[in-house]
Amino acid sequence: MNRTKIVDILKSTDYGKEVCVKGWVRTHRSSKAVDFIALNDGSTIKNVQIVVDPTKFDEELLKQITTGSCICAVGVLVESQGAGQSSEIQATTLEIYGLCDNTYPMQKKGQSFEVMRKNAHLRLRTNTFGAVMRIRHNMAMAIHTYFHEHGFFYFHTPLITASDCEGAGNMFQVTTKNLYDLKKDEQGKIIYDDDFFGEQTSLTVSGQLEGELGATALGAIYTFGPTFRAENSNTPRHLAEFWMIEPEVAFLDQEGLMDLEEDFIKYCVRWALDNCKDDLQFLNQMIDKTLIARLESVLQDSFVRLPYTKGIEILQEAIKNGRKFEFPCNWGDDLASEHERYLVEEHFKKPVIMTDYPTAIKAFYMKQNEANEANGSIGYEGCVAPGPTMQGTDVLFPQIGEIIGGSVREASYDKLMAEINRRGMETDKLWWYLDTRRYGSCPHAGFGLGFERLILFVTGMQNIRDVIPFPRTPKSAEF
Repeated sequence: MNRTKIVDILKSTDYGKEVCVKGWVRTHRSSKAVDFIALNDGSTIKNVQIVVDPTKFDEELLKQITTGSCICAVGVLVESQGAGQSSEIQATTLEIYGLCDNTYPMQKKGQSFEVMRKNAHLRLRTNTFGAVMRIRHNMAMAIHTYFHEHGFFYFHTPLITASDCEGAGNMFQVTTKNLYDLKKDEQGKIIYDDDFFGEQTSLTVSGQLEGELGATALGAIYTFGPTFRAENSNTPRHLAEFWMIEPEVAFLDQEGLMDLEEDFIKYCVRWALDNCKDDLQFLNQMIDKTLIARLESVLQDSFVRLPYTKGIEILQEAIKNGRKFEFPCNWGDDLASEHERYLVEEHFKKPVIMTDYPTAIKAFYMKQNEANEANGSIGYEGCVAPGPTMQGTDVLFPQIGEIIGGSVREASYDKLMAEINRRGMETDKLWWYLDTRRYGSCPHAGFGLGFERLILFVTGMQNIRDVIPFPRTPKSAEF
């Protein structure tokens, strides 16, 4: 008999029909009169109740059906007499696929997230992680749907690269060399001519530079794939392996980029509210009781568009009024998460797009604003900064801080080279990137969104290790 998914069973009103369901037992309550088995197959947060007449089944069989066991149940779909669900199944046959004894780590009793991370291979079967993973799927679908509907092309950038997207983060090296017998030159530097690619290569920290090549040919592209950063960061917001969404668009200015960032992220939040209701309600009840209200609030108002210089003034005024911060926030400092969250959660109480950061704290490829007479620069909305700034557009969100980092890219070859030289960068690995400014250069802009940070916001989870199936962090590469 063909299996029916539980998500479809719970929607069905075809009472009296014989159905077949398969899944994992959440609970099994026994009594002399009747047994109740709560079964879940991962298709929904909700369980279907299997009603079992113990007089019609072998007693030893029923004893073996414990939490975590995998079974097949065939029976008649009937209208439920209990509260909380419309349908249940009166079992006629039961088959055990896989037993599960009392050493199963994911018993009904609640486990800490730390314990569940140690059992990442089994935590996916819990209600919480099932909900998170279904939402993760839906967010991936929202991303692809949004860009497809808006005329973007899905563009695949390499995972193995010889460039480092300057300053994006430390890199994991890729090599086939024997690490116990490395060939070196007279200065002690490793020679890579006998390596697979003939040069030093690493896992990518960003597909942006290659994405820019796509935008200058196809007009509007987006990447969506894994990226890797070898940073020894044991925080709730960092992973060594994570997924990034990076659109790049030709002929897009700073105002248009901010419009794209806001429209895109609102689309994703709206998709979650429309398509993940049951999972969001569960997480709202069990993880964060303000979750749904916070998601809905993102859709209600336009994001604040705030020049970095004005943001610093607000933060310094807050300090004067007694607000304590762990890290300094003077003009020229790279803002910490606590500063970003203060602006979003306490001052404006809505998402903020911060613009026009100091050039010194951002990447070489970002377009600089025009200088003023005092050698500063004039940025978004005419805000005059004391020093050089660039056309950055970072989106700051409640509970997360920065969720999107974007900018207008420098289109002038001469200006780009001047910044590269000022920073003392080597250009031999970037010749192909510089060619886009030599041959038919065009204005263009783009942003990067860390997928897991989006999932953090949409699910209300507090640790980024709990929104990816198998987190990769320092000293941890299990599963």
